[in-house]
Amino acid sequence: MPKNHTIRRGALSRALSVSLAGARAGGVFAIDGALKRLRGEEAEEGFLVGPKSAYYWQMLANYYDEFPDFGEHFLPAPLTRALHELEAETEALPWADMEPHFRAALGKQFDDLDIETEALAAASLAQVHRARIKSTGHEVVLKAQYPELAEVLDDDFNAVVRMLRLARWIPASRDFDSWLTTLHEQLHAEIDYPREQAMARTFASALDHHPHLTETEVALTVPQFWKDCCGPQVLTLDYVEGHRAGSPAVAALSQSTRNALGRLMLQLFFIEVFDLGLVQTDPNFGNYLISDSGDELTLLDFGSVMALDDAVRSALCETIVAGLQDDDALLLDALTRLGCLPPDAESHAQETFKTFVINLLEPLRAADQLPAEHLNRRGEYCWGRSELINRTGRHVARSMTSRQFAIPSGDFAMVARKLTGVFTFISVLDAEFNGEEIAAPFLEAYAPKPPKAKQKGGRIE
Repeated sequence: MPKNHTIRRGALSRALSVSLAGARAGGVFAIDGALKRLRGEEAEEGFLVGPKSAYYWQMLANYYDEFPDFGEHFLPAPLTRALHELEAETEALPWADMEPHFRAALGKQFDDLDIETEALAAASLAQVHRARIKSTGHEVVLKAQYPELAEVLDDDFNAVVRMLRLARWIPASRDFDSWLTTLHEQLHAEIDYPREQAMARTFASALDHHPHLTETEVALTVPQFWKDCCGPQVLTLDYVEGHRAGSPAVAALSQSTRNALGRLMLQLFFIEVFDLGLVQTDPNFGNYLISDSGDELTLLDFGSVMALDDAVRSALCETIVAGLQDDDALLLDALTRLGCLPPDAESHAQETFKTFVINLLEPLRAADQLPAEHLNRRGEYCWGRSELINRTGRHVARSMTSRQFAIPSGDFAMVARKLTGVFTFISVLDAEFNGEEIAAPFLEAYAPKPPKAKQKGGRIE
């Protein structure tokens, strides 16, 4: 364990579902006491009381921070209130603790940089400092992992899982173990900085002059990485000015500009899944910056990019295609191949996942299939007022109470999280447009060709 416990290692929370979360701000809510309070029983002091308890629960808070409205439908009221309290508790590690870490990570390059001692941002796995290259005056940012994070990652992950199992907030099953394995692997990918650089280069190359992006009103950019100032525990890239999706500056942009930003985010999702087979699974708003005029969207984080293998990618694409074409047989087959359903799944499990997919894909349907109450006078889908994520979340929450509820595969859960994040991003922009126009080219290009008819004896069979 790091000696300095002020480090906010909230890393694990980004990969754990909100349905697993439990928290009490201040570090004085023990697990057994929490459970008793939730059951209406008299609580007594138990184990894991004190700062150590707060540290573990903070590891679970960050996912909830990203989608609080969605999380409300999964967590009991006392826990959601506690997580709201934890939202404001992220603190950067003091410069006195980070400076030696930067020196060790950068080596001789440290002296080439004038680094601001106050952190620009504190993330769950790392913190970011603004800097200037002394020789050129070029402004950059340095993203550094917290000291000793890699060494404790496995132990901390296992400790949190053990606590949640003890509290009976997660099931003991092979399906869930497989899901946790996917999340665990993704955490390791997020602290693999050489991999993150490679993914950033891949995205930059793939998005440059991409045919679906050549005529967009908003430019999509990837910052330049400064190779000489990067290492296993630190990344240096261009400093970019910008605003988050939920900022007042973005809210003040014109409706047409916000629409263009929303369309671009949706296009990016389809490019990732259908064209690249690479999905950035952390839709935290802090991973995207919008320029002052709204004509540029910058992608910042490539550590959480997940590579889809061919089988998963095919099943995922067919899930989307089948969901939009109301092809129940293909949809259930695709969900089975994704690992969401066993071949002998009961009807309730089938209906749960089928309804979830169909509900979530609502904004991508043809205009005549969109709910009239969510359209503006021009017949365009109003993402903000649709409350799509809340409605979908309520359905999932109701389904989870059933004994027949099936645990989704890790790959499906990660991509579903991405899509809900994209839709949340567009909703926060209060954009108004129909998603069908974005989805259609990808669906048409992917649509499986009918098998060639065999000719026999002059007849077509």
